[in-house]
Amino acid sequence: MVKRILKGKVVSDKSNKTIVVEVSRRFVHPKYKKVMTTYKKYHAHDEKNKSKVGDTVSIIESKPISKLKRWTIVGGDK
Repeated sequence: MVKRILKGKVVSDKSNKTIVVEVSRRFVHPKYKKVMTTYKKYHAHDEKNKSKVGDTVSIIESKPISKLKRWTIVGGDK
């Protein structure tokens, strides 16, 4: 199975070893032909607690770590 990789912005780092990443997706509305942007938040595992709010990070699918965490950080660039 191919694992998805998403890129997004860190919006919360209050939990220990967990961050919340907001990923945006742009698409054209099928009826109105307007470009729309939707946002979705993912809980990701951050083993070293190095990501801070505002950082751009890449996350990859992983096995379930907790109730909400199914993603792990691949890398980040500030």
